[in-house]
Amino acid sequence: MSRWIQLGVSLATRSYVDAFSHLGKDMPPTWVVAVASLVFLRTSAAAQDLALEEAWKEWKGLHTKEYLEEEEAFRRAVWEKNLQRIELHNLEASLGKHSYRLAMNHLGDLTEEEINRRLNGFHPGPVHRHGENRVLFHESTSLESPKEVDWRKKGYITPVKNQGHCGACWAFSATGALEGLLFNKTGKLVSLSEQNLIDCSGKLGNHGCHGGYITRAFEYVRDNKGINSEDAYPYMEKEGFNCRYNPRERAANCTSLVAVQRGSEAALEQAVATIGPVSVAVDAHHFPFHFYKSGIFSNVFCSNVVNHAMLAVGYGTSQGDGKAYWILKNR
Repeated sequence: MSRWIQLGVSLATRSYVDAFSHLGKDMPPTWVVAVASLVFLRTSAAAQDLALEEAWKEWKGLHTKEYLEEEEAFRRAVWEKNLQRIELHNLEASLGKHSYRLAMNHLGDLTEEEINRRLNGFHPGPVHRHGENRVLFHESTSLESPKEVDWRKKGYITPVKNQGHCGACWAFSATGALEGLLFNKTGKLVSLSEQNLIDCSGKLGNHGCHGGYITRAFEYVRDNKGINSEDAYPYMEKEGFNCRYNPRERAANCTSLVAVQRGSEAALEQAVATIGPVSVAVDAHHFPFHFYKSGIFSNVFCSNVVNHAMLAVGYGTSQGDGKAYWILKNR
């Protein structure tokens, strides 16, 4: 689920813009009854599509998947079900029912519940700590935004990263926004450390791989007066490490935090256009989001309950049907 997503539906967002100083500036069941487990696994094995045997082996090899003997039948059954849903969606897309296509990826052996539990770690809690004034970015009636913006083309965006099986989307969203603003200030594109945020912002209420707040990530960098680079503090896809921030290797700093006016896509558009990449949160509960591949993503089941942090790096309008979309970096 690490990719660019063109999102064609309204974002149910909390959006955040951070102001920078210089350096001084688009987831396993547990079987309780052993007998029931064995019966289920035998049933799953018997129902396997033998025509998919080679495809299953190739997928396992591609994603270096290995299982205990008693688990593989279950994972194979989940994978086949997901593959069937993907193929059905793409058939419908070829008939004009959908504006986007799906594809099998490294999440193929996981259920929807597992994907949501493992990867969607955004906490939509308070955007500021008690007693702290919040600065809002409001829509300006006098500002006319460009018709399209794509900060990737301007060099603001690091390559798409992979959070693995760690629910730290909040940290990746935060570093993405900081990376863009650092580039704006210095002209240097530096990949910043999500592990630094995972290990060191717990006192502010973040929970590492078990979720966190984008705002608290920014607050940590501000209060800490810095964050290390990815090179100096590499991503481990785990939590539980002691904080190893090194002030002598500070790569960036955050001096203030601004929240985009909630519920206003016009304000978000203006923020993206005038400031740069903006941290956002979306509803990523549903199957199509987990296996999105290409096209303009639009889902009628999208809700106002957000659970996954991403980075808005631009927007535009598709040629032909004139559908407006956001360009989001998913890690």
